[in-house]
Amino acid sequence: MSSADFASSLSELIASSPSASLDGSARYVFLSDLHMGNGGGRDDLEPNRSLALAALSRWYLERGYVLILGGDIEDLQKFSLSAIRRAWGELYEIFDAFAERGALWKLVGNHDLSLLREKDYPYPLYHGLGLERGGRALFCFHGHQASKFFAKHNYLSGFVVRYLAKPLKVKNSNVSGDSRKKFKAERRIYRASKTLGIVSICGHTHRPLFESLSKYDSLRWSIEELLQRYMTSSGEERLKIVELVDLYRRECERLGKDDLRWDLSKGLYEENSLLIPCVFNSGCATGKNGITALEIEGSAVDDSSRGKIGLVHWARGGRSRPYISQEALLRDRLDGVDATRYLLRQSDLDQVFARIELLARP
Repeated sequence: MSSADFASSLSELIASSPSASLDGSARYVFLSDLHMGNGGGRDDLEPNRSLALAALSRWYLERGYVLILGGDIEDLQKFSLSAIRRAWGELYEIFDAFAERGALWKLVGNHDLSLLREKDYPYPLYHGLGLERGGRALFCFHGHQASKFFAKHNYLSGFVVRYLAKPLKVKNSNVSGDSRKKFKAERRIYRASKTLGIVSICGHTHRPLFESLSKYDSLRWSIEELLQRYMTSSGEERLKIVELVDLYRRECERLGKDDLRWDLSKGLYEENSLLIPCVFNSGCATGKNGITALEIEGSAVDDSSRGKIGLVHWARGGRSRPYISQEALLRDRLDGVDATRYLLRQSDLDQVFARIELLARP
């Protein structure tokens, strides 16, 4: 599928999806790829069970967030729905609490797509959700629609009709564990989002992206900024910069060893060197060091307080990487539970849209 074809398919998906208002009181959290299982050794969420329960109930539910579950919440490619519901009763109770407030949107991904055939599933299911503010749009979807298996069909008029009309037998493409597939899916989403002039919020690849920048790219930019400050600094400030540059350099080297060159893409999904901040990815809830999510705060168009979008990382004590503690803009520890929220990145939504509108012009 060409970039133009996928942009057309994504446009159709947007047009067929419901929308919600991103007004002054709206607060959303986009959390994807929980991969809930049967509570056993093959359950990818089990190691982060207490962290997921604490973050959702003690932070987002108590603070009045709207929860957007961005797909691959239940891992139905490995477990039955009945086994998952038995293992995660407490988590489903939290979902119920959001739903009772009218504050739950549940999107489908490739691992839980067969939920569309469940007659008694308790929550409405969607392929995408638009968040609208002042004529501008953020579009939330899982992201599997850009993978090769799904992209070769027009997603709504082709794939869903064809495969859900029969017993669903979709093989796992393992995009989250394949750097080449991960990069290609991100590139399709990036190019389509740029063409359509929208902000895409997705999951699927398990790789957090903020303003189209991967963690590797963000660290590189941080190093460049520190080097600029180093030239005009002195004393304790200069020593602190030396410490941070060494910390970030070692993290970049670790990523370089762990990932293929497709992961170390420098954030460029095309030859044009101007990076457009049109793709945000929530990462996943199954990370070895914790959970990542995207938080979105709205504001009225004429409100002096601007809308924000932020990337957050949830970790248990001592489990976050050292650079996360150094990079965090804010840190909040929940009382009585071993869970800490780190705000890693935050941007003004109006500035994000302005950059898209100005930089993505033909």
